[in-house]
Amino acid sequence: MALVAPVKDGAVVETTSQASLSKEKSSAGKDMDKDTFLQLLVAQMKYQDPMEPTSNTEYIAQYAQFSQVEAISNMATTMDLSRASSLVGQEVYIKTTGSNGNTDYVQGRVDYVVFENGKPYLSIDESLYSLDDLDTVVDTVYQKAYDGASDFTVKLNKLPSVNNITISTDGKTIDELASAYDAMNDYEKSFVAQDTVARFKKYVEQLEALRAAALTSDSENDADAGISTETEEAD
Repeated sequence: MALVAPVKDGAVVETTSQASLSKEKSSAGKDMDKDTFLQLLVAQMKYQDPMEPTSNTEYIAQYAQFSQVEAISNMATTMDLSRASSLVGQEVYIKTTGSNGNTDYVQGRVDYVVFENGKPYLSIDESLYSLDDLDTVVDTVYQKAYDGASDFTVKLNKLPSVNNITISTDGKTIDELASAYDAMNDYEKSFVAQDTVARFKKYVEQLEALRAAALTSDSENDADAGISTETEEAD
């Protein structure tokens, strides 16, 4: 699992992917797995008191415990692999904590899953993350509706106050917002706050009023120009 670390100001910067993998390796070193259990059992047999050796019944009981631990471990591994495989193609959020203690979130689509030493790693934008850092699995329809509403609100908030908009500066943006809102289905529109919708409608009404006033002004100017021409021709 090759990693390339970015360097800033002469120091290696740990990415969110590296933080996730580092934590996975650290926790793996602390787990009590079946190999550790077997080593303890062998050590017990090696260093037992020869005057009071452990009975065969106790060994059989411990071996049964070892078999149970192995079966549980294999079952957990199988479940992790199955869970990771089911995430391919899904939109997810990965939560990682860097060496500086800061929490980072990575959002993206799981492209594929890598299995290494029985552990699954999720690939997002060609970076690997531990399955243990999976925070949220997001429905794509929900994500599209949420992103659309968020983008709509951000663009609306960048406009000046309703009374200060102009046709030349803000007309195109308001038209684009109107087209985007009309293209939303009812589910997507439900993600836009009601007060945001009400404020947006005021912008549309104000823009229509400005265009109507401009059209009236142009008509009057054309009429005045026509009267002036007729007067000049009469003279």
